[in-house]
Amino acid sequence: MSQTVKTAPAGAPAEASNRVTLGLSNRLLARPEIGALVAAIVIFIFFLIVAPSFRSAPSLFTVLYQSSTIGIVAVAVGLLMIGGEFDLSAGVITTTAGLFNAMFCYQLGINLWVGAILSLIFCLGIGFFNGYMVMRTGIPSFLITLGSFFVLQGANLGVTKLVTGSVSGPNTTQMAGSKSLQFIFAHVFQIGPVQLNITVIWWLIFAVLAAYILQRTRIGNWVYAVGGNAASARAVGVPVTRVKIGLFMTVSFLGWFTGMHYLYNFNVLQAGNGVGNEFLYIIAAVVGGTLMTGGYGNTIGVAIGSFIFGMTSLGIVYAGWDPNWFRAFLGVMLLLAVLVNLYVKKLSTTRKVG
Repeated sequence: MSQTVKTAPAGAPAEASNRVTLGLSNRLLARPEIGALVAAIVIFIFFLIVAPSFRSAPSLFTVLYQSSTIGIVAVAVGLLMIGGEFDLSAGVITTTAGLFNAMFCYQLGINLWVGAILSLIFCLGIGFFNGYMVMRTGIPSFLITLGSFFVLQGANLGVTKLVTGSVSGPNTTQMAGSKSLQFIFAHVFQIGPVQLNITVIWWLIFAVLAAYILQRTRIGNWVYAVGGNAASARAVGVPVTRVKIGLFMTVSFLGWFTGMHYLYNFNVLQAGNGVGNEFLYIIAAVVGGTLMTGGYGNTIGVAIGSFIFGMTSLGIVYAGWDPNWFRAFLGVMLLLAVLVNLYVKKLSTTRKVG
């Protein structure tokens, strides 16, 4: 049996399409973290050249540790920013968590594990309060969390001075539970000539876990949806209020986690610590490809942004330069990151041929 195959006449125009085909380079650039990755490579090579002490393995592990102390909370701040909100209390809550744990247990003479759990509950309550107030009142999260920032900052200083007579918390070295908590939150592994702080491992775990949730789960879709357009997300059944409150509580949880590290790494906390770190978390997220308008970014990029922070803050010291230049660098990086992110977002929204 013969079969007739119909073919289009020679020279006939192909079916019209209004979609744009992106080349490989543009598809790579459309990834939120690519700009940060390129910047990290350039900065790394730069400091290898200008700072000889930067080339040693111990220096690299020190950079990783410095990056992790910012990167853990920056992961949560990045998630919150993708969800379209900010938390300016993220810096001081780390100090609040540690001071609460130390002073509560010191005054009552109880095991530090009890204080750590109560501190976690307290911090989660702060996160819930921030999220609930934002969703209940409609007041921008910038203002709500700015208020929380000042309340916590004042309480850290006032309560600590009232209880201890100074602006330093009690020393936890000899208190029950200190050793086991120190192992979880501040243990240092000796690997040949280098030391690896456990916070680096926790940082990578949190970044990868958050990236998986964002890219592979329904909750991740909800986060992008509420950050892109909360009204549209609510219209299709996304629990906007629960998602946003959960994101604020995530910031508080990782703030508590970092506060536990500070407490059990140094054993004594200064009540004024943490102020200003909230901007470092935001900068790490923005440099890592997160848009300040919400709905775009990922936590791998945030981790790279934190690594850039660690490299620069220590690289300037290793190079023998005035450390004051670090703040100037952060400002330049923030401005450049905003411009790059806008361009990358434009590429990412360009329609491709399926």
